[in-house]
Amino acid sequence: MKRWRIFLVAFVFFLGGAAIISRLLYIQIMQYGYYKALAQGQQSSYVTGERGRIFLNGGEPLAINVREKYISFDISKLEDKDDAIKSIGQIIKMSEKEISDAIKGNETKAELKAGLTDEEYIDLKKLDISGLELGERLVRRYPQETMASQVVGFVGGEGAGQYGLEGNYENILKGKDTFATNSLFSGSFNGSDIYLTIDYNIQSMIEKALEEAKSNLNIESGQIIVMDPATGKILAEANYPNFNPNEYSKEKNFNVFQNSAVQKLFEPGSIFKPLTMAAAIDQGKITPDTTYVDTGSISSGKWTIFNFAKKTYGKKSMTQVLENSINTGAVFAEKQLGNDLFLAYVKRFGLFEPTGIDLQEEAFSQNSELKKGHEVSYMTAAFGQGIEITPIQMLRAYSAIANNGRMVKPYIVEKIVSDGRTENIDPQVAKEQVIDQKTAVKVTSMMVSVTENGFAKKAKIPGYYVAGKTGTAQISYSAINVNKTGYSDKTWQSFVGFAPAYNPRFLILIKLDNPAASTAEYSAVPIFRSIAKDILDYLEVPPDHEEK
Repeated sequence: MKRWRIFLVAFVFFLGGAAIISRLLYIQIMQYGYYKALAQGQQSSYVTGERGRIFLNGGEPLAINVREKYISFDISKLEDKDDAIKSIGQIIKMSEKEISDAIKGNETKAELKAGLTDEEYIDLKKLDISGLELGERLVRRYPQETMASQVVGFVGGEGAGQYGLEGNYENILKGKDTFATNSLFSGSFNGSDIYLTIDYNIQSMIEKALEEAKSNLNIESGQIIVMDPATGKILAEANYPNFNPNEYSKEKNFNVFQNSAVQKLFEPGSIFKPLTMAAAIDQGKITPDTTYVDTGSISSGKWTIFNFAKKTYGKKSMTQVLENSINTGAVFAEKQLGNDLFLAYVKRFGLFEPTGIDLQEEAFSQNSELKKGHEVSYMTAAFGQGIEITPIQMLRAYSAIANNGRMVKPYIVEKIVSDGRTENIDPQVAKEQVIDQKTAVKVTSMMVSVTENGFAKKAKIPGYYVAGKTGTAQISYSAINVNKTGYSDKTWQSFVGFAPAYNPRFLILIKLDNPAASTAEYSAVPIFRSIAKDILDYLEVPPDHEEK
């Protein structure tokens, strides 16, 4: 080939390469925004149908979908920017600076305002502004606002359920996703509606009670759960503080999203004592009338355990141990039972495993320190210190006492409805006895004596036998994130009770975090009485005896 032809071919390749490089530079740099928007429009997306709704037991809506009107700008089409901003701002009541800030930094579209009123929407449609776009979409709304907020959770910005029922039932509520290759495809499947066991009126009662506990007792936080002990149906469950799921993004403290009733551990204190008594009675090691002599303390090696306020009671029966909440008496009962059997009953009461309640991310503790077998660990666990559980675990354990020895599984969703079909959720009651039925009756009678003669007299309701037990436990430094061993001056104060005692319609657990009261006798007990009386009246439960 002649030399001039070689140069000609090389020159042609050079020009072609230069043209390609120039085009690539133009596409990647000069028109980056345009092609980015085009690529996003062509990306595959998931198109979903309408999310399933959530209803309370009486049909009151807890989570629904509503159509929301919104306004956005297509920045690339916007002309006469200043005039447009001024005209729009007057209608949607936004300042020119607020609108400018919303537009700033956006290359394609910028949303200005959601939740437009019909009047705003109509007035905006009348404006002849290029780039102005109006639309409608489905959004999640919570009509009851703060009610049962940690139970329901919320739908996040990505359209996925977060926390509570929204998170745990995400697939059922969302329905089947349909893969779409472009925005023209609109096929989708709707989610299923779910109906809860939670009663609106009882839920209102306990949320009001927690608000009043904040005002009257200055609690740092608190939880109340109401359950049917025969079925496991959660009739109400509340936490303080709570939040508004409609405005979840405004919350700065994400801990408020946590459902402490099922996700936070605590040391139960003396509400554990009936479980210790139940185990020892079930094995025939003691009876409610068994006596011992209290000297005010009991020692194990270098450790000495005292009664509350270092009181000494002398000769007392096991029933009187519960009435007066005597720590050494609970240790006595545990010693008659033996450490191995005590540990076995703690396991039988379900305190080493989650309850399986249908809420997201239930917590539980392995209680590895107790399992190490140190003598002092068994002694303190007998009266509820040094053992960690959640409120819902304690409530399930108590169901064995209230339900003739058989434990139930707590649950919140009662039925799921989809396309006219209904799936009812059946109660799960254990077939095996945790304790014998006779044992359950004996412990129930001991707990009735606590409300008739003991520290829980303020829980007594005329005409009804009420079974209950108080608990006041010191809060460890580790539980309040203090790098120090031992226990602080703060307390968990609690009460567990059920009524009518020998045919219970409800089981209630109240837990207050560091209330301004010396013991649960003055904090949790009066709250229980108020709630229990209101529920008895609401359910129209007839009295079970005549007052003398």
